[in-house]
Amino acid sequence: MTTHSTDSKSPSHPDAAADPRLQYGDTATLDHQLHDLLAARGNHAHHADGVKATNSNPVTYQQIQAVVADDFTTMDQQVFGTLNSRVKLVMAVSQHVIDAGGKRMRPLISLLCSRICDDRPSAKAMRLGAITEMLHTATLVHDDVIDASGMRRGKPTANATWDNPTAVLVGDYLIARAFNLLVEFGSLPLLKLFSDGTCDIAEGEVLQLQHQHDPEATESDYMRIIDGKTSRLFMLAAQGVSILHNRPEYDAAFVTFGQHFGNAFQIIDDILDFTGDSAVLGKNVGDDIAEGKPTLPLIKALEFTEGDTHETLRLAIQTGKVTDASVIIDIVQASGALDYCRDKAEHESQLARASVLTLPPSPYRQGLLDLIELAQQRLY
Repeated sequence: MTTHSTDSKSPSHPDAAADPRLQYGDTATLDHQLHDLLAARGNHAHHADGVKATNSNPVTYQQIQAVVADDFTTMDQQVFGTLNSRVKLVMAVSQHVIDAGGKRMRPLISLLCSRICDDRPSAKAMRLGAITEMLHTATLVHDDVIDASGMRRGKPTANATWDNPTAVLVGDYLIARAFNLLVEFGSLPLLKLFSDGTCDIAEGEVLQLQHQHDPEATESDYMRIIDGKTSRLFMLAAQGVSILHNRPEYDAAFVTFGQHFGNAFQIIDDILDFTGDSAVLGKNVGDDIAEGKPTLPLIKALEFTEGDTHETLRLAIQTGKVTDASVIIDIVQASGALDYCRDKAEHESQLARASVLTLPPSPYRQGLLDLIELAQQRLY
């Protein structure tokens, strides 16, 4: 069993104990420790070994994945191979939602971080990658039920193919199975990290529901929501690896990367709801308006508009009843809100980039940098 410390509590809890180890989830703590990390390495860390903070010719996702190709293949097989329910319907639905697949970005982060800790294949890191993908899939299944979504990534959702009760219960199974696999590591610190993190993910989703159709939602509310529902799992994917390898010296960099990369990723996703291509997004542009989600573009557009335009937008958020989504999209685009959000996403990306640059130079560190750049490129 790893000797990694387990004494800290998530700072989202009021009784969080003081701990010299990074307490994830506290943005001020993360940024403060990032500042200390950069200061310790000196300003040259931003340009170590000629690695640029930005890349004018970003690599493709497939090229990043190729850096850990064999590990990735094994991990992907484990996502399917670790499903072992004796109930045929559970297996059928689980395979359906996992088959719908995605890019497996969270497990890719686990594999890259593992190679940063130890430049050798790690069966435990591959298993952890499969676990993070299982948890991510479970959250998507539950999201589809909450949003009454019929399609995801161009394929019918579990709730549309079967029904809501079946989808909810299979989502629950995937979470339970993920924790069943976590227990097999025999690491209480890892189990605590993921149990705290899973609570935070659920709380982020509930906060989003709490502010649904709420024109009074603030940027601070939004950041709390995405910290839980999106960024937390990126953080788990990274920091879980430092626990597996017993490398607490990487905690701060991995957690800071996960938080700020996750923030940037979600902000960019929310921008694309007003600028993207429905075929590429896998959902209709403007869906967030109808669903009443308090996304940053809507929050800032309300702040930046006045008069009739402001009232039109406010009413659309409150009711979700939009006859012509293009009218609301035009208001948001004309308000300057998207420019603000792009700047915010770039700032979060810079913080993620700076944290990665405190790590030892390697192709795997470069892989994390390329992921950050690739996420930014979705805007252009």
